[in-house]
Amino acid sequence: MAEEEKQFALQKLYIKDVSFETPNSPAVFTQKWEPKVEFNLASNVQSLQEDLYEVSLTVTVTVTLEEKTAYLVEVSQAGIFTISGFNEQELSPMIGSFCPNILFPYAREAVSDLVIKGGFPPMLLAPVNFDALYMQHVQQQQATAGNTSVN
Repeated sequence: MAEEEKQFALQKLYIKDVSFETPNSPAVFTQKWEPKVEFNLASNVQSLQEDLYEVSLTVTVTVTLEEKTAYLVEVSQAGIFTISGFNEQELSPMIGSFCPNILFPYAREAVSDLVIKGGFPPMLLAPVNFDALYMQHVQQQQATAGNTSVN
């Protein structure tokens, strides 16, 4: 029996959710701009049908000035991917690392656009090593599974 041909294709890119808040404006615009930045990432995968997956990457940036929120921006960038012919050891890193790596530049651009349109200096998010984040996640899952085993 011939091995199934491997296929990977991006079917659709879209913003699934977006939020921009400036709870302390306009007063925040009169303060000296010395921001504290908190950056969070989360990803989610949903199987839509055989070999078709929605992967979403949520980027959350919270910027504070003197303990008050200057702005909070959250973008959930999603994509629909056809992935077939890969075994579980190949599929998992594709969904957990490769797909978010494709989505991140779009999310980064949306964050930057929202921040600038909100009247703030550009927010240039650094590149993210999704391979390292994925490996860290796998190691945490393995450690958790090891801790829950009966001795």
